Amino acid sequence: MDQYKVTSAAGFSLAKFSPGDTSAFEGSRDEAKKHLKNLRKELAELQFLLWAEDKHKLLVVLQAMDTGGKDGTIRNVFKGVNPQGVWVTNFKAPTAEELAHDYLWRVHPHAPGNGEIVVFNRSHYEDVLVVRVLDLVPSQRWGRRYDHIVDFEQRLVDEGTTIVKIYLNISKDEQAGRLQARLDDPERNWKFNAGDLDHRKLWDEYMAAYEDAIARTATATAPWYVVPANAKWHRNIVVAQI
Repeated sequence: MDQYKVTSAAGFSLAKFSPGDTSAFEGSRDEAKKHLKNLRKELAELQFLLWAEDKHKLLVVLQAMDTGGKDGTIRNVFKGVNPQGVWVTNFKAPTAEELAHDYLWRVHPHAPGNGEIVVFNRSHYEDVLVVRVLDLVPSQRWGRRYDHIVDFEQRLVDEGTTIVKIYLNISKDEQAGRLQARLDDPERNWKFNAGDLDHRKLWDEYMAAYEDAIARTATATAPWYVVPANAKWHRNIVVAQI
């Protein structure tokens, strides 16, 4: 999956990554389902080894725009693993208590322990994304956070954590279709949030924020993967292979 991997800012641009790319798997849709099933089985076996050795840990960071597919990715990729060894942490808007501390205070306690896999559904990156776009803190403040994040992640790596950071890359048109689908389907209305439309108006600002966040925090030891996510079946295969 090296074609999606980013380890430094050198030559990086989000525009180089197509959200509609499906080149990682060239078989039929039925073959894709079978392949994903095999990947899940392999992931379950690797998880057992991780747990049995009790030495290493895995942190998966998932970021995406609204409707980007974070929940669906977690549900489809980690379907066959033992739930006793996989933890999903959803980072929503910070509470008053969390805001009273530094922005990493609420994150560190959820880092994986030996033998564990932890998935962050949104993460500490919200503090250089939403915070930046909505101008929630001065630019001098969030601008220093890139270096903080690199240091924080390197500390986790030094203590035995493997970090995989994934940006689920959807297009603006694809997002429009998914938002409309939520409105049209009564069983999915609960997923629709009017605030998503407000964020959508700031699409270009979010793309700039994501580009800077990835460029400034991608390292060889904590790389980013810009995963094409318009096609959900292909997205799942790519994430499972990573």
